[in-house]
Amino acid sequence: MNRNTLPTTHRFAPTTLVVALAAAGLLGAGAGAFIVGSHAHAAAPTSLPAASGTPAPGVNAANGANGGVVTPDFTQIAQRYGPAVVNITVSGMRKVAADGDDEGGDEAPSRGRMPQLDPNNPLFEFFRHFGGPQGLPGPRDMPVRGQGSGFIVSADGVILTNAHVVRDAKDVRVKLTDRREFDAKVLGSDPKTDIAVLKIDAKNLPTAPLGSARDLQVGQWVLAIGSPFGFENSVTAGVVSAKGRSLPDDSFVPFIQTDVAVNPGNSGGPLFNAQGQVVGINSQIFSRSGGYQGLSFAIPIDLAVRIKDQIVATGHANHARLGVAIQEVNQALADSFKLDRPEGALVSNVEPGSPAEKAGLRTGDVIRKVDGQPIRGAGDLPALIGQSAPGERVALEVWRDGRAQELEARLGNASDKAQKLASQDAAGKGKLGLALRPLQPQEQRQAKVEGGLLVEQASGAAALAGVQPGDLLIGIDGKPVQSVEQVREVVAKSGKSVALLIQRDGNKIFMPVRIG
Repeated sequence: MNRNTLPTTHRFAPTTLVVALAAAGLLGAGAGAFIVGSHAHAAAPTSLPAASGTPAPGVNAANGANGGVVTPDFTQIAQRYGPAVVNITVSGMRKVAADGDDEGGDEAPSRGRMPQLDPNNPLFEFFRHFGGPQGLPGPRDMPVRGQGSGFIVSADGVILTNAHVVRDAKDVRVKLTDRREFDAKVLGSDPKTDIAVLKIDAKNLPTAPLGSARDLQVGQWVLAIGSPFGFENSVTAGVVSAKGRSLPDDSFVPFIQTDVAVNPGNSGGPLFNAQGQVVGINSQIFSRSGGYQGLSFAIPIDLAVRIKDQIVATGHANHARLGVAIQEVNQALADSFKLDRPEGALVSNVEPGSPAEKAGLRTGDVIRKVDGQPIRGAGDLPALIGQSAPGERVALEVWRDGRAQELEARLGNASDKAQKLASQDAAGKGKLGLALRPLQPQEQRQAKVEGGLLVEQASGAAALAGVQPGDLLIGIDGKPVQSVEQVREVVAKSGKSVALLIQRDGNKIFMPVRIG
C-alpha cells in the first residue's frame, strides 16, 4: 500500500517542519537524528479517580485547596520503574559524502569542505548532494556514535528501543542506573514501525510493567523517562494530546501525540501512564528547530509488543499488505463521490495481482472501514493494515457508485512486494540492481515530476554508480520512465551501459551504469 510512502531519507521538497528522531550524537558529539519531513497487557484505568476516592498509585488527591482537583504525583513511578530505563550507546560505520554529509539522512551532519572544488563555485552544492563529480571523492565510510534510551521488559535482559537508535550500529552498549554496563545483541529491528529488540546477558533485572494504549484517553497525564542529550534517567511529564496520529513519513504507526518534553536521546524510552504502566515508546518530535517545541510522538506499546514477539521468535517482523495507492478525501472529492463527509481513503490505484485486486477493489473506491474500524483520514488505512498479520482476512466497507458495499480481502506480505520488485529488476539480465516502484500522484506533485520511479533499494552496478535509496529515476537512455517493466525492457536491450536520469534534492543528473 502506497501513501506518501517515500522513505524517510527522501531528498526532495522539504517543508519548514522537521521530524526529529530523538536519538542523540554523531561523530561523538551533538544533537542528531533529524529527518526532514515533507521517522502481558494489563488494562490501565481510563480516567483519574475522583478526589473523594482512593488515589491510584502515582496519583495525589491532596489538592483540596484547588477544589479537589486531582494532580499526578510521579515520584513513586520514577523511583520504582526508573531503574528499568537504560541508556544505550552505539557505534558503527555510515556512508558519508566527501564533504562530511551523512548519506543516511538520520543524523545531523558534520559539515566540511570538498577539497577539490571551490565552495563559491555554483556547482559546489550540486555536486555535494551527489557525492562529488568524476575525479572527486565519493561517499566513504565514517565512524559514527550515537545514543538513545530503552527499557527492560523481561528480567533476563530483553530491552525495547527504537530501530533508528541502533541503525548502522556495530557495537551497542547498555548502561543501567546502577552504573553497570553490558554489551547488547540486537535481536532484530523493524524500520517500518521503528522498533528494535536488544538482549543483554544479565539476570534478575528490574522491569517496566506494560499497559495498553487502547485504554489511554486524550487529556490524561503521562510521564517520559530517558536520556535527553545524554542526561540519564531524566523525567518529563505532560498530557496526551491525540491518539492514532499519522505522520507524513510513517504509514504503519498510529502515534500517541503528547506535549511531554522529548529531545535527542529520549528515543526508545518508555511513556508511562499515571498508574505506572508503559503505554508507549517515545520516538519522534515535530519541530522547526530540531529540538522540542511542544509536540512529541510515541509508538503505542500494543504495537511494539506485537513486533517484539515476532522479532524474539523469528528475528524479524512481518507486515500485511493490501496493494492499493490511496489519497485523502477532501470536501471537493466528498461532494464528487456523494459522501456525507470528507472521510475515508480514496483508492487511486490497485496493483495487479494484489490482495486488493483479488478482493474486488477498484480505482475510485473509498475505503471507509476495516473490520468495523472507521477510516477517518487516509493515514488510518496503512496503519491498520500494517498492524495486521499476512494471511489475515479483513472486512472492508467501501463507498462505490454512491452506496456502501462490503468486500473481504486476504492480506499479503509487505516484504513480498520488495522482493518481487528486486527480482523484476534482476530480470534485466540481473545487471542493474535496483528495486523500484512507481510514484503515486501526490508524490509526483511533491517532486514536481511526471511519471518516475522511486528507488527503494540499490545494489550492484547501480549502487556502484552512486544511485541511492530515495532517489527518483525519471529517465533511462534519454527516455522518460513510467513503469518497472519499461526499465526491464530497456536494460534487457542495452549493451555495456545505460544512462539513468536521477533526481535528488530537486536536482537532476545522468548517471552512467555499466551493466556489460
